[in-house]
Amino acid sequence: MHDGGRRHIATAERRHRLALRQRLAGAARAGSPEEVAGSMVALHGTDPAAVHLAVGARLADAAKTVGETERALYEDGALVRMHGMRHTVFVFPTELTAVVHASTGRTVAARERARLLKNMAEAGAPDAAWLTEVEESALAALARRGQATAAELARDEPRLKEQYVYAAGKSYEGVHTVSTQLLRVLGVEGKVVRGRPLGSWTSSQFRWAPAPEHPELDQGEAQAELLRRWLTACGPATEDDLKWWTGWRVTEVRRALTAIGAEAVSLDEGTGYVVSGDTGPVAPPAEPWAALLPALDPTAMGWQLRDWYLAPELRPLLFDRSGNVGPTVWWNGRVVGGWAQRADGEIVRRILDGDGIGREAESAIAAEAERLASWVGTARITPRFRTPLERELSA
Repeated sequence: MHDGGRRHIATAERRHRLALRQRLAGAARAGSPEEVAGSMVALHGTDPAAVHLAVGARLADAAKTVGETERALYEDGALVRMHGMRHTVFVFPTELTAVVHASTGRTVAARERARLLKNMAEAGAPDAAWLTEVEESALAALARRGQATAAELARDEPRLKEQYVYAAGKSYEGVHTVSTQLLRVLGVEGKVVRGRPLGSWTSSQFRWAPAPEHPELDQGEAQAELLRRWLTACGPATEDDLKWWTGWRVTEVRRALTAIGAEAVSLDEGTGYVVSGDTGPVAPPAEPWAALLPALDPTAMGWQLRDWYLAPELRPLLFDRSGNVGPTVWWNGRVVGGWAQRADGEIVRRILDGDGIGREAESAIAAEAERLASWVGTARITPRFRTPLERELSA
């Protein structure tokens, strides 16, 4: 079907694309975490466990999830956890470090450093010259150590322990430590990245590491490259989707779309975009498929307009108040429920949208739950952002 000369991509085909390009259908599953991250462009990295769970859901051999993800992140350096779009921590292929930094990081970084200096000045804390000295000393210490916690760096550079009062006299007054705030800014600036956690793969305590060396790219070129990669994996998408995912101004989104020669298509939501040459029909996966995706999964969070894969009435149970998605159950390209892990390790689930769900779906979803439990083993998973259904199921 064509709409005003534009091909119409219906919901069914969008779900086919999602299944294949997001590595969720059985035959489309990946052989390594690098393949997963390369296909997805970015995995949400705020919650450390979510990275492994997102990889495990997409690996052909899920038993390799923990070992292979640890290797890619901390041994080979093929993947890197760093700040990216919307001031959020993601895991990217290391080759994208320069693209992410130039396309999104530099603008945010300038704002964050200015805010830190303003807060310190208002509190009567040391000035910018002092902060530069501390920063250079801390980065040198980190280079010597290779990886280090904030506490370890503070032993090498004691000035990192300096504290100041933030928002004095206001209801949200608090005491900030220079190490916490400075390392956060250095992360946004692309100078440091998240390293190996202190505990297991589920631990939220982590070390810092020097960022991979990368060239300084032109912002416009970097934005075009990031958008091209994301549209390849997630297209079609609307302008609102693109603006939301990148965190850019609408003028930047439109400039990048023009730069890559994106093609407009018709969607139920209005006008969407795909990369050049991607307007042709996409056949469905060879077999029906089910998936159990973690909280903050990049597929569930990938688009701002989600009605084509997530019924609006399911959202209050599956999202927290800040818009973070919890663990979701999928069947053939749409969210049909949620899941959680109980204290004894049992993976439990609930179907919320039973329309069209029959024995085949129930059997496939049960098999995915068993597959997940088999590689998670004795690890216990509690999402960083709790959602109503996840809390209820895990109780």
